[in-house]
Amino acid sequence: MPSFFSIKDFSCGYSNRYVLENINFDISKGVLSGIIGPNGSGKTTLFRGITGQLSTKKGEVYLNGNDLQRMTYKEKARHIAVVSQHTNATDITVEDYVLMGRLPHRKKMRFFETAEDYEIAYKFMELTNVIHLKDKLMSKISGGEQQLANIARALTQQPDLLLLDEPTSHLDITHQVQILNLIQKLNHEMGLSVLMIIHDLNLAGEYCDYLIMLNDGKIHKKGLPEKVLNYKDIEEVYNTVVVVKPNPISDKPSVFLVSEKILNKMED
Repeated sequence: MPSFFSIKDFSCGYSNRYVLENINFDISKGVLSGIIGPNGSGKTTLFRGITGQLSTKKGEVYLNGNDLQRMTYKEKARHIAVVSQHTNATDITVEDYVLMGRLPHRKKMRFFETAEDYEIAYKFMELTNVIHLKDKLMSKISGGEQQLANIARALTQQPDLLLLDEPTSHLDITHQVQILNLIQKLNHEMGLSVLMIIHDLNLAGEYCDYLIMLNDGKIHKKGLPEKVLNYKDIEEVYNTVVVVKPNPISDKPSVFLVSEKILNKMED
């Protein structure tokens, strides 16, 4: 049986410079997967390659057996929704912002939203708990609320795969947990397949079912969080001394940093 989402021998980059080389991984349907790695390892570049923002140097990307590289932008948007780390907080109401997620499904010569469009948008505004903000301007709500509206718009596309580029970036711990609990709920209750770039290794270990660790444009390791998040691979990729222990409640891997001051004391 073919994988739900598959990348084969994939390479892409900027101009004549390769950034990602020979990327290979498969994701099963309904899995919450995370992409981790240090800055400059190619995480966001991979997303841009998947969505076609960057041209592919070589390789193939398949979703449900369909070649994404043969799809138009509008066709891709019916199957894949992207939530970026930066929300375009313009002077548009939350309702109108979320309704923009219906654009890929709009037929030719149809210029206005249908009753079905509103029904779908309201469903996901309620699910993401932004329905009470529908008449407020995006520029007048908090960063956490903007990100929730961003997720609502992505869900309104009714995608097969949700791509999130560091959805908790610049948010405090309360909003980080709120966003990730929501994503986990969508994944569990709706069976939504998720591929998420995530900067925080502890959040990656706690919430993701599967991890892909990138380093220098290549896959360093992939598999279950318990396999990927170990001190040897983290120290090799991040060049930082860490201790990895199971979370005493969830049993998921937790990463502890060790300061230079403590390391110096240990050496003495």
